[in-house]
Amino acid sequence: MIIPMLKGLALTLSRFFSKPITIQYPEEKLPPGQRWRGIQYFEKDERGKTKCVACGLCMVVCPSQCIYIETAEDEEGRRYPLCYELDASRCVYCGFCEEACPVGAIFMGKTCEWVEDQRNPLILNTEKLLDQKKYNP
Repeated sequence: MIIPMLKGLALTLSRFFSKPITIQYPEEKLPPGQRWRGIQYFEKDERGKTKCVACGLCMVVCPSQCIYIETAEDEEGRRYPLCYELDASRCVYCGFCEEACPVGAIFMGKTCEWVEDQRNPLILNTEKLLDQKKYNP
């Protein structure tokens, strides 16, 4: 009876002086892994606008069909997305849109905490996708 109790006490004391395994989540955060795919974001070009040329490859390759694009041309003849919407509530974060982009305009970010109580904020337009860059160093 006393031997099992001493074994339990020895185990407890050995764990008491070792490094803790868990973290205190809201105060301490672990960095996301190298292959983590979070919320998408757009890169800007030298003019400060999106690099997207509205080719539509991301929309075609998306398995969940969460990307919608309307294209237009500016006075110089360059195509740009008149309307670019990404429904993050439907996205499966596969990364196919990033792989398909020929100009490197859309990237998968590292943001892993995003909570909303409505669906409307989960629909990201061009401005919101450009704004996501500041949350993804």
